Amino acid sequence: MRVEVNGRSHEEEPRPGQCLRTYLRERGWFGVKKGCDAGDCAACTVHVDGEPVHSCLYPAFRADGHKVTTVEGLAAPDGELHPVQRKFLDAQGFQCGFCTAGFLMTTAALKEDQLADLPRAFKGNLCRCTGYRAIEDAVRGVKNVEAPAPGESVGRSLPAPAGPQVVTGTARYTFDLDVPGLLHMKLLRSPHAHARILAVDTSAALRVPGVQAVFTHRDAPERHFSTARHEHPEEDPDDTRVLDDTVRYIGQRVAAVVADSEAAAEEGCRRIEVTYEVLPAVLDPEKAMRPGAPVIHAKDAATARISRPEANVVGEAHGEIGDVEAGFATADVVYEESFRTQRVQHASLETHGALAWVDEDGRLTVRTSSQTPFLTRRALCALYDLPHEQVRVVAGRVGGGFGGKQEMLVEDIVALAVLRLRRPVKLEYTRAEQFYGATTRHPFTIRVKAGARRDGALTALQLRVVANTGAYGNHGPAVMFHSVGESMAVYRAPHKKVDAFSVYTHTVPAGAFRGYGLGQVLFAVESALDELARRLGLDPLEFKARNIIGPDEPMLTPGGHEEDLHIASYGLDQCVSIVRRAQAEPVEGAPEGWLVGEGAALAMIATGPPGGHIADAKAALLPDGTFDLAVGTAEFGNGTTTVHQQIAAAELATTVDRITIRQSDTDVVRHDTGAFASTGTVVAGKATLRAARALADQLLDFAAAQLGVPRADCRLTEEAVLHPGGRLLLKEVYAASRAVGLELTADGHFGGTPRSVAFNAHWFRVAVDPGTGEIRILRSVHAADTGKVMNPMQCRGQVEGGVAQALGATLFEQVLLDERGAVDTAAFRRYRLPQYADVPRTEVHFMETADAIGPLGAKSMSESPFNPVAPALANALRDATGVRFTEVPLLRDRVWRELERHSGSRRPPGSR
Repeated sequence: MRVEVNGRSHEEEPRPGQCLRTYLRERGWFGVKKGCDAGDCAACTVHVDGEPVHSCLYPAFRADGHKVTTVEGLAAPDGELHPVQRKFLDAQGFQCGFCTAGFLMTTAALKEDQLADLPRAFKGNLCRCTGYRAIEDAVRGVKNVEAPAPGESVGRSLPAPAGPQVVTGTARYTFDLDVPGLLHMKLLRSPHAHARILAVDTSAALRVPGVQAVFTHRDAPERHFSTARHEHPEEDPDDTRVLDDTVRYIGQRVAAVVADSEAAAEEGCRRIEVTYEVLPAVLDPEKAMRPGAPVIHAKDAATARISRPEANVVGEAHGEIGDVEAGFATADVVYEESFRTQRVQHASLETHGALAWVDEDGRLTVRTSSQTPFLTRRALCALYDLPHEQVRVVAGRVGGGFGGKQEMLVEDIVALAVLRLRRPVKLEYTRAEQFYGATTRHPFTIRVKAGARRDGALTALQLRVVANTGAYGNHGPAVMFHSVGESMAVYRAPHKKVDAFSVYTHTVPAGAFRGYGLGQVLFAVESALDELARRLGLDPLEFKARNIIGPDEPMLTPGGHEEDLHIASYGLDQCVSIVRRAQAEPVEGAPEGWLVGEGAALAMIATGPPGGHIADAKAALLPDGTFDLAVGTAEFGNGTTTVHQQIAAAELATTVDRITIRQSDTDVVRHDTGAFASTGTVVAGKATLRAARALADQLLDFAAAQLGVPRADCRLTEEAVLHPGGRLLLKEVYAASRAVGLELTADGHFGGTPRSVAFNAHWFRVAVDPGTGEIRILRSVHAADTGKVMNPMQCRGQVEGGVAQALGATLFEQVLLDERGAVDTAAFRRYRLPQYADVPRTEVHFMETADAIGPLGAKSMSESPFNPVAPALANALRDATGVRFTEVPLLRDRVWRELERHSGSRRPPGSR
């Protein structure tokens, strides 16, 4: 075989059945990404003789005699970027960037007529981060980036520092490197929802050529842990083993095979013989709490930190403010209803995976797709009795996270194999494994009861919440506690009550997901208050505005006020004003016979988790007068790398291109809790601010002493210290400091407390076809109280991406289980993600506030845009149809059936 790739000839024969994607990656063309293995996402798109193909479906042998171009080959030989690459840079048409090569290769091949119909042109390309607007901007040639200016970086739309690497395919994600002698791991998974393993025969597997080892529960540590990663491990139950002799859901790992190739490892898994004793299983959380239900984790409650193991309750919250029964007695109208939310997959295009090796110093080194490298190191050290200095964990560029990678799902078992074999080992989930072997969003059932007087004052608010945490309790208690926090605290009511349960079932585990439970409960609360207002004859937005807390009011929940949580800036009133303005503007036309309505929802979210979230940063002057900034937080499309550059540049009076960032590596700084809970800017950013500010002080102090002038007469500029006699270049400052044995470097630290809150509001105008149940979004408006906006372009992208992801969860995404508890939607073609054509342009508005706690006035904005979307859309649907929908997703057939069921009472078409 002879194939020309990016002008370079390759003559190696492909393996039987090998696809072009793996053939290219094995030869170092890492810009070709693996997202689905099924032609569903287009992350692997390449050109064969100029025509785009999905290389995961294209047999490698068919490339014989042809010219293949990958994203690395788009640029001219002299390095000049292809026009499409330049456009994506100018528009910043990416976030995590894992899908970007696919979009670039698709776009570069589009003809004029295809450019005029992008929904059709991009029907095969998926992006989970951007919401597609930035991608459209790139294709249309819209320039979103601004030029850097010395000392004026904050508040400007500056580009991501890794942008050139993303668009040229040279950004390195977890598996984008060649490791000599690499072994491959595959996992044998349970076919039963609940069973005890009586025997495992690995002899046939070990006879497969290339198989090096098979690991079972007999090889795993006895100790239990949680896959969830939090700064305080005691927040999560210790209910998990690396490999267990009892399986509790279909898909749980039973054994690991390590071999010279993936094919050999897969064959080894097929040859393992397991004898199971099948046990009773329970799939429904309400049934799981009943007496006589199978006990899923028969452990000591105190040592395992499980609330009531005998009732399968891993965590629970109960509390009351005032007397809700008295509050309902004084209400003129009371509304009570149950709401349900479904399992949703994170669907990050880069699947979970890790590779590890023992370095020349005997240290275990783990390269992983993780939001929490430092916490993962800590967990591995505890699991295998290793000192911290003997373990290094590093995250390359992470291809999407959304909370799903705030887990240790692969690193523990890869480390087990490496420590035993002393050879490099890789485990990379398939897309199917991502559905049944990773985690999902928690399904919730929420019973809400709300009462109010005719004057619009809330008298009582009561919740009963049941969250299905699946077979393991990772994040279960924390998600449950958070879900009933800000969702109730944002409203003023004299009487409130909560009863909440996080419950084990024999199903795929749930975990952290954008919004962390708040979106599920807000769907119920915001829908219920909308309905209550309608029954009172009040405008729903006006009713909510009367009852929201003000800037100086306490945030009260039945669980009590968290002392470190403050309203450090208040923009909720501005959010309401934005929605009111949208309501007053002209109505876009809808097809004849369709029903039109509008709806809004409000949300409040804490910035960061309770109990502290640690971030360390280090800033240093380099010999050439530029700066090095080391931070622990990970970059997975959240934009923190750019923001940290901007913060440091502002404090050091320089430009962002003079700041080099090293990050997400346990060798870089002391500690960082991780990139979750919207802390990348407000916590890690504050550590960066303090490090850069301290370094600026050092520079001025040293320069003034060297020059013999008062410090007040010195001023930092882009590349020098100005003083009355002229300027001292920063590289001269470095040389002078080294000459006297001084290192100009400074540390910054922030412990994540006190915390602030962010506010959001969303509003939709929709049209509904009563004959089919189709929902068409006519207008989408989002108001975000972000505090000081560090980077408007990036912040807008976070909002657009959060809204798009929430729309998917609201309209069609759902992980379905069959009657046995097995995941029935383990592929993108069976699990519908939002595509380009599905996502409307959302108008994003930022409120004018400056937070007293966040760095330079900033608040969080990675999670919060997700939360008000589902209730806003459900409220718009209620306004259009007169029917209250209490379950998501709002599938077309579900909407149609409900409209048919209520057809006698439905409002006439076109009425408002």
